[in-house]
Amino acid sequence: MCGRFTLFSTYETIIERFAIAAGAIDEADFEKSYNIAPSQQVLAVINDGSQNRLGYLRWGFIPSWAKDERIGYKMINARAESLSEKRSFRNAYQNRRCLIVADAFYEWKRMEEGKTPYCITLKSNEPFGFAGLWETWKSPDGSSVHSCTIITTDANEAVSFVHDRMPVILKQEAEQLWLNPSVHDTAILDKVLTPYNTDEMEIFEVSKEVNSPRNNSSKLIERIG
Repeated sequence: MCGRFTLFSTYETIIERFAIAAGAIDEADFEKSYNIAPSQQVLAVINDGSQNRLGYLRWGFIPSWAKDERIGYKMINARAESLSEKRSFRNAYQNRRCLIVADAFYEWKRMEEGKTPYCITLKSNEPFGFAGLWETWKSPDGSSVHSCTIITTDANEAVSFVHDRMPVILKQEAEQLWLNPSVHDTAILDKVLTPYNTDEMEIFEVSKEVNSPRNNSSKLIERIG
């Protein structure tokens, strides 16, 4: 699964990397984080049919038919293999896809002395996009909640050292297809939901301070050992 990640790249880097159109969220609204957790607002890219736009979504998918928004706490991830089968995700998979912007994610390895956290990132140190789905839910008071989930797949060789699943990191050439709102053929979309190339990633142990989402500083991504 993917339960924690980071976004500390600069605003300018993100705008350039994801070809964001002018008029997206202001730089003043952008905040870096070294410990993004479920239920928090996450930065996402959505294509409106003509251009990429940047915005915030709540992490934890709330289906449009849900009676209670708390269901989102159970839906921070969606398995790539069953997107077309699950009532919760089927329609969003065909019609409401997004990229969730990150530059690293954390995973924990079970050991005799407890769980040890690791940071996984790209060797290039560039930000990347998790494949995601988004949805709008109407609360009983009439307000709208825009939420999202991160899609996961089998772990590659690097990540399998700590866990058997990993978030889908889309290759840049696949991002345009994924964001294209006119693409509804899930057979085509399925082909890009694959483990990222092991040779382009690195993994290293980090401080157990990352275990608490209350901790949020650059110390969390410092290598141990």
